[in-house]
Amino acid sequence: MLKFLSIRDFVIVDSLELDFSSGFTALTGETGAGKSILIDALSLVLGERGDADMVRSGCERAEISAEFDMTDLPDLQSWLYEQELVGDANVCMLRRVLDANGRSRGFINGRSATLQQMRDAGEHLLDIHGQHAHQSLLRPDAQRDLLDGYAGLINEAEELAGLFREWQTLLRRHTKLEQSAEAVASERELLLFQRQELEMLNFSVQTWMELQADYARLSHAADLLETAQFGVEVLSEADTACLAQLNALTTRLRAGIEFDGSLQDTLNMVESAQNDLQEAVYALRHYPQKVDADPQKLRDQERRMAAVVDASRKYRVMPEQLPGALQSIVARLEDLGSDADLAALAQQEVAAREQYLSAAKKLGAARKIAAEKLSREITTAMQTLAMQGGHFAVALKPLAEGSAHGLEALEFQVAINPGSPLRSLAKVASGGELSRISLAIQVAVSQAATVPTLIFDEVDSGIGGRVAEIVGILLKRLGQRHQVMCVTHLPQVAAMADAQWQVSKFRRNGATVSTVSILKQVERVEEIARMLGGVRITDTTRKHAAEMLEVGLGLSS
Repeated sequence: MLKFLSIRDFVIVDSLELDFSSGFTALTGETGAGKSILIDALSLVLGERGDADMVRSGCERAEISAEFDMTDLPDLQSWLYEQELVGDANVCMLRRVLDANGRSRGFINGRSATLQQMRDAGEHLLDIHGQHAHQSLLRPDAQRDLLDGYAGLINEAEELAGLFREWQTLLRRHTKLEQSAEAVASERELLLFQRQELEMLNFSVQTWMELQADYARLSHAADLLETAQFGVEVLSEADTACLAQLNALTTRLRAGIEFDGSLQDTLNMVESAQNDLQEAVYALRHYPQKVDADPQKLRDQERRMAAVVDASRKYRVMPEQLPGALQSIVARLEDLGSDADLAALAQQEVAAREQYLSAAKKLGAARKIAAEKLSREITTAMQTLAMQGGHFAVALKPLAEGSAHGLEALEFQVAINPGSPLRSLAKVASGGELSRISLAIQVAVSQAATVPTLIFDEVDSGIGGRVAEIVGILLKRLGQRHQVMCVTHLPQVAAMADAQWQVSKFRRNGATVSTVSILKQVERVEEIARMLGGVRITDTTRKHAAEMLEVGLGLSS
């Protein structure tokens, strides 16, 4: 509910701060005093478009701030969380700044927000019913939600939407798979062949590395054997073999040590080298036993390597990437599924459709009963609101195809005059009639309405006397469940209010300024007397005003 409103330099308001309470509040005042300015300010802070003319003359900018209590609005709290616009617990702060150059900025809980975000938040918080304001009741989705709320079908409607989404998902998958069945079959056949080909290759990175090393040895076996033989001759068997030369050198070094002991270190190094070379000779003499010069094995390895290289070229990857190519083929086969998967998907889609249709028919039947009841209640209310002979109907029109909301489209229809055909509520010509119909609807569905604050702008247009008193009673009844504010010129309506605010304007420093006063009981008598009497207010008029207030207070108790 609306808790606080601050207005700065807006039209003819210089500075205004208002604390709001629950129940029914009437806004009264002389014509042209600025009663509608409050509604315009609220509309602006709820995302309506503004222009530079709304900035008070001589000021740089207009600023409107509104604070709402959203304790009982879990949907709004979830929306704020999703939009990353959460503020203090259970509080929603909306602020709108309009510069004199026409630039506009919006804020929700101190964070910059788009006009659409402010409108979305406003739909949870406040609804304005009047001749010059937006009407949520004109939107088909709002009408449907209102009927479902009135009938207690909100959960059923949400479940139906979920069933519809599930059915549509399966339908799209089935249709796509069915339309591409031939192409899928061809692709599946190719993939099966490729998987078999790569699996038969039995390739692994480790064996590939070992194969390359073995092939290198086999293909150079003759050169390797010749190298080993050459090493043996150089080190041991040639006339000038290294070992023979080292043996002669060690003999001479040992003889020299007798005369110079410092040669011992040199002798040690030479003997160490001699031992290493002797080990090398031994290894080279046995090396031929390790070299496999089998031509058949070499040919087998060549064929194996050629097969791997051909596969890597075919699949356009390096040989080391062939296992990854096989994994991709297997994964794609799983995605495509089998013919049996297509049949199973068709069965799932049919089952989902039947489940949706069953729930939609059940919901449609419940809506029909609720629509007839709501139509009667609102039609009855219209007779008391200066629309005798008028008729209201909630029309349920079958759809050629089901939607997430059911098998029928919903439309509020009304006939203002006896014998007139029913027409869409959105096409009702008279703003005053539209406001009163909205009032009748809100009263009828007040138990289910989710918007906590309702504002009615001159719903008493074109009525008076007994009908005006009935309007006041209806507003008072509505104020027992919602925060209700009404701009009115009729004393019968104002007298029924739980609180009354007087809007007035005066001259200050050569400029016209509008202000709002919260009236006490005595002041209310005077204001209602003014609304009753005209230019001269008599004691009789004041007495009549006091009696009207007593009647209103009596309805409160």
